[in-house]
Amino acid sequence: MKIAFVGKGGSGKTTLSSLFIRHLAANEAPVVAVDADINQHLGTALGLADAEAAALPAMGAHLPLIKEYLRGSNPRIVSADTMIKTTPPGEGSRLLRVREDNPVYEACARPVPLDDGDVRLMATGPFTEADLGVSCYHSKVGAVELCLNHLVDGADEYVVVDMTAGSDSFASGLFTRFDMTFLVAEPTRKGVSVYRQYKEYARDFGVALKVVGNKVQGRDDLDFLRDEVGEDLLVTVGHSDWVRAMEKGRPPRFELLEADNRMSLQALQDAADDSYAHRDWDRYTRQMVHFHLRNAESWGNAKTGADLASQVDPGFVLSEGLSAVQPA
Repeated sequence: MKIAFVGKGGSGKTTLSSLFIRHLAANEAPVVAVDADINQHLGTALGLADAEAAALPAMGAHLPLIKEYLRGSNPRIVSADTMIKTTPPGEGSRLLRVREDNPVYEACARPVPLDDGDVRLMATGPFTEADLGVSCYHSKVGAVELCLNHLVDGADEYVVVDMTAGSDSFASGLFTRFDMTFLVAEPTRKGVSVYRQYKEYARDFGVALKVVGNKVQGRDDLDFLRDEVGEDLLVTVGHSDWVRAMEKGRPPRFELLEADNRMSLQALQDAADDSYAHRDWDRYTRQMVHFHLRNAESWGNAKTGADLASQVDPGFVLSEGLSAVQPA
């Protein structure tokens, strides 16, 4: 299952995504975690020291390797240089799976030990001074979108992405790449404003969206969220001494997380798992192609000097039944 955590800056989405990742690991599920936020904090939230988190390889720095590997022997892609973030797979493309070892994971992923097992962590890389004035952050998350376009994952496998704050992911098709999107909202007007943006943008694309109320301190906070988001409110999370200790760099064992918060995390997993029954690989592939053609026309063709519409394999549908690596 591919799961995104989104929300306003400061809403607690990184904290909640890290708790969810720990919860999945405690349930012995295979997890690939991706830090796609402009502020790279998922590694430290998972227990890495600042220096360890800073040393994580940046996916953007390995984009040529990622493109060359995923291109495989696809005859519609003449070179890795003509691949952009939305390039869809086709016959001959190499695909990714959660549980496998491959050159992309070798270059970009690092194991993070948790109380109940390891997870793989990948990071887009921070927005650097060299990017100022010449790049936007969407160029950083392009590697994430490309990998998700080539990922075949099963019901008992999880890719959890901590997204950039606000509604920036709508600048590309990245927001359609998930089976479930959890929007973390505080019980304030600003806290629910991003929800309204997401709800509006996602309506026409079948994006499954549930709200996680965070920093909820009482009945008034709960009533406010129910009034503002209605049935999209899945669970709420209140004060956590465990989280406070974690933020100080001294987390207790995860099994000591408060029972109410553990139940909320299980509700998130149940909602994600339930969405599997509605997975539509055909629609998923059509949306991938839709955004690729839009990006090709708006900037991709001019940037690469190629007709990127010709990369679309009209008979190809991404699905779990495909081999993880197509014939080279």
